[in-house]
Amino acid sequence: MPELPEVEVVRRGLERWVAGRTVEAVEVLHPRAVRRHPGGGADFAARLRGETIGVPRRRGKYLWLPLEGRDLSVLGHLGMSGQLLVQPEGAPDEKHLRIRVRFGDDTGTELRFVDQRTFGGLSLHEVAADSADGLPDVIAHIARDPLDPLFDEAAYHLALRAKRTTVKRALLDQSLISGVGNIYADEALWRSKLHYERPTGNLTRPRSAELLGHVRDVMNAALAVGGTSFDSLYVNVNGESGYFDRSLDAYGREDEPCRRCGTPMRRRPWMNRSSYFCPRCQRPPRVAS
Repeated sequence: MPELPEVEVVRRGLERWVAGRTVEAVEVLHPRAVRRHPGGGADFAARLRGETIGVPRRRGKYLWLPLEGRDLSVLGHLGMSGQLLVQPEGAPDEKHLRIRVRFGDDTGTELRFVDQRTFGGLSLHEVAADSADGLPDVIAHIARDPLDPLFDEAAYHLALRAKRTTVKRALLDQSLISGVGNIYADEALWRSKLHYERPTGNLTRPRSAELLGHVRDVMNAALAVGGTSFDSLYVNVNGESGYFDRSLDAYGREDEPCRRCGTPMRRRPWMNRSSYFCPRCQRPPRVAS
């Protein structure tokens, strides 16, 4: 599933190609693509028609298109395989095209939502009443992400200590810090020499600050090369893949030598996912006897 860098790459593309354009028509080609919209496909299309798209926004992994002059936004759920593509109006339809948005201008491009596995979708939502950032109401509980200038590092450290959980679980807890998923958690933990089961209760303030620094560094590095793509399911709005998979130090490198010490990397099942780590650099926490 796309994490913060991948979603930010898509957001930047939408800002360039979609912001400021007025919707002329919407085609909903698969009902699951609007299943999170209570009124269904016809209502989604009718309510979006005639609206002007504002500057796309993001909070963590969540992306939305505010509608100018309205307290409404189009929330995009990319899921496992969702793609928001800007295509020439005459381009052949993708096999898994689910929604088409046409604009009332002569730019000659349209916005398409393509989703092979139909886990994602688009939906219209009211802006949360108490949100200064224009968050759609359904994601008002999502914490700020580590690249947000208003991210409160001191509050995050206190929340970590109070949570009494393990460090990787804390990194993936979107109510504490948003945008971090399995790939970038493993990368930041490898850089920090922390085992994924390290308890948060004994993380010192300097140690949590170091970990946050590595989270930011790995995300910025991924952003610089368009994110991480392991297959064609994640692409930017122009259909191009990211290249950070070539720079991964931990994720997906089972049995390959650790880039720091040469020890073979290991993979362990973890919460229906996998954790990749170096058994020498990232020693597991001691179990109290």
